Amino acid sequence: MSVRDAYLVAARSARDLVAGPAVEAAWERPSALAGMSVGALACHLGGQLVSVRELVAAPPQGEVIPLLGHYERARWVTAAPDDEVNVGIRESAEGNAADGHAALVGRLDDALGVLPGLLADQDPGRPVLIPWQGWALTLDDFLVTRMMEIAVHSDDLAVSVDLAPPALPEEVLAPVLTLLSLVAVRRHGQSAVLSALSRAERAPDRINAF
Repeated sequence: MSVRDAYLVAARSARDLVAGPAVEAAWERPSALAGMSVGALACHLGGQLVSVRELVAAPPQGEVIPLLGHYERARWVTAAPDDEVNVGIRESAEGNAADGHAALVGRLDDALGVLPGLLADQDPGRPVLIPWQGWALTLDDFLVTRMMEIAVHSDDLAVSVDLAPPALPEEVLAPVLTLLSLVAVRRHGQSAVLSALSRAERAPDRINAF
């Protein structure tokens, strides 16, 4: 399965989770993420579909950097919850949530109506500019970043509304877990991550990627 096909599997899973009655019923309640309502979290998750449609439809441009370089440069990776970049993410999501559950589901359905055809026509190595960052990733690397966001925030959203997190297939999980593991190695070191995954008696307290 190509990265593009794996992304579409993840995107459809996110849409189905967001569209469910449990999310609609809990829309204005606090989510599992501090400072975000369930509606805001659902909008942030849904943004991983809407942004792909918008950015891939734009002309190829920008300085292409490696996938891990993206997480070395992005300010939010090491920012505290109350730092400006993270406050901005929460405020943007809450603003989108004000439109309501049905509006978000409509946006996701619109995106999914376009994405399969849009992605099918693209070179996996073409640049995709991320304008709020100021650099580009290859299409496949960009889609891996969106799959990671979908996997992580689907788990957050499901927990927030007392549902079992969606079971994503290996074709989605493999690149996501590889990415998270490599980012965690950059943050905690190779030995810490290896020990946590293979040696319970030497496992550190945490190996979080973010």
